[in-house]
Amino acid sequence: MNRAQICAVACLMAQPLLGADFDLLITGGRILDGSGAPAVVGSVAVKGDRIVAVGEVKGSALEVIDAAGQVVAPGFIDVHTHSEDICAIPTAENFLRMGVTTIITGNCGSSRTDVAKFFDEIAAAKVGLNVATLIGHNSVREKAMHGRSIRAPNGNELAEMESLVDQAMKDGAVGLSTGLIYVPGSFAKTDEIVALAKVAAAHDGIYVSHMRHETVKIFSALEEFISIVREAGIRGEVSHIKVTGPSAWGQSGKVLDVLNAARAQGLRITHDQYAYTASSTGLRQTLPDSAFEGTRDDFRARIADPQTKAKILADMAESRARSGRTDYAYAVIAKFAADPSLNGKTIPEAAKILRGSDRLEDQVEAILEIEARGGASAVFHGMNEDDLVRFLQHSLTMIASDGGPRRLGEDVPHPRSYGNNARVLAEYVRERKILSLEEAIRRMTTLPAGTFRLRDRGSLKVGAYADLVIFDPAKVQDVATFADPHHYAEGFSHVIVNGAVEIRDGLLTEVRRGGPLRVSRETAGK
Repeated sequence: MNRAQICAVACLMAQPLLGADFDLLITGGRILDGSGAPAVVGSVAVKGDRIVAVGEVKGSALEVIDAAGQVVAPGFIDVHTHSEDICAIPTAENFLRMGVTTIITGNCGSSRTDVAKFFDEIAAAKVGLNVATLIGHNSVREKAMHGRSIRAPNGNELAEMESLVDQAMKDGAVGLSTGLIYVPGSFAKTDEIVALAKVAAAHDGIYVSHMRHETVKIFSALEEFISIVREAGIRGEVSHIKVTGPSAWGQSGKVLDVLNAARAQGLRITHDQYAYTASSTGLRQTLPDSAFEGTRDDFRARIADPQTKAKILADMAESRARSGRTDYAYAVIAKFAADPSLNGKTIPEAAKILRGSDRLEDQVEAILEIEARGGASAVFHGMNEDDLVRFLQHSLTMIASDGGPRRLGEDVPHPRSYGNNARVLAEYVRERKILSLEEAIRRMTTLPAGTFRLRDRGSLKVGAYADLVIFDPAKVQDVATFADPHHYAEGFSHVIVNGAVEIRDGLLTEVRRGGPLRVSRETAGK
């Protein structure tokens, strides 16, 4: 065949593609639409960033994916992440590899306060995910009160906080979050939070709370949460629902009874959960809040003062006794920038390295030293599997990682950022049959989309955005462990974001079709 003949054949082959009916056609898969309905074998057609046909589909496509033997589902929506650094790790491969196509950040009271600027940065960074955000109470409080917050705000400060929340909602935030175990939010009174929640409610936002207590004191925290939802007239979401500490184990049924009673009174309340019996946050949570107003230098001055330090140690002892713990062996350092050699070490192990002894007194001194040297994040093994399962079984519990974008090999983080969705599908669906596959997918898709007013997301139907995941339910697996967390989930062959294939045959492509997800108040559902 000469050069002219080769060109003629190439042109003939290209013509059907130029006139293709669809950009992407997924054939032969078991379609789970996210509603909880049983799977139906069929095809899904995509044109641009939208799903244009589902079921029996005829026509040509620029790309055809054979999904025979696999499930085709809406891309997963992770409603609880800490991803303010998404622009620094724009691929967010750890999320994509476990089927997540949309994340909500700004949780636990910590967010960017200029939402419009944050969204502009996300658009410029060409991220791999759809990114929505909450406006964080702690961040707003810090900005308005300038770090001196062991008090109620004055009138001008509260007005500034309300203005910041109002502007964030106008800029497309999905709601208001609190982190009431964290400084400065821990110093806030209920009426302050109600005032800000009312601002979010005026924009049809949601109130999302890391409650004041998740220990034996959880019922007083629930009472406060429910009162805020009621008084503000707002939808409420309990972040990472759990009971932590041996003294609180077994209380999950009573927690759900309280929430169900509130729902029976007409309050709109949901919750999210990660599928692990360990949490992760700053190591400073082992210390009393009173130690942390102001700067790191202020903290160092407090522990240098014998009388103030004695009060801190007494508060730590009271907290241990209340939780039913005798030491800090349940805490594992995840990231300590000042001395990365301690990453992955329990507090007793760190005390042995730093002080030559793992006695309780030396564990306490090690915690104080670590905080004085810049602080550390840690993984806390503090929950009970029976409670986890009981919360998971509730129909209004969404699946959310409480994680963030990760770089392979950096620090020793909680494995949930790599494996949360895969763990639910492998452990609690396939192996233990706690949830059906249809129900698990609903908790990852339509339930979060509806709860957070993410229009045309989370459903596999004509007209919805083409956020899709293709996986083999017999092979899907979380591989990341607490000791060795840096492993991507397995079993997900393709992940599609706004019509673009970002994971193809289990490998990351160079395409990035994510971006900021602004909630439109004109079109948001009620």
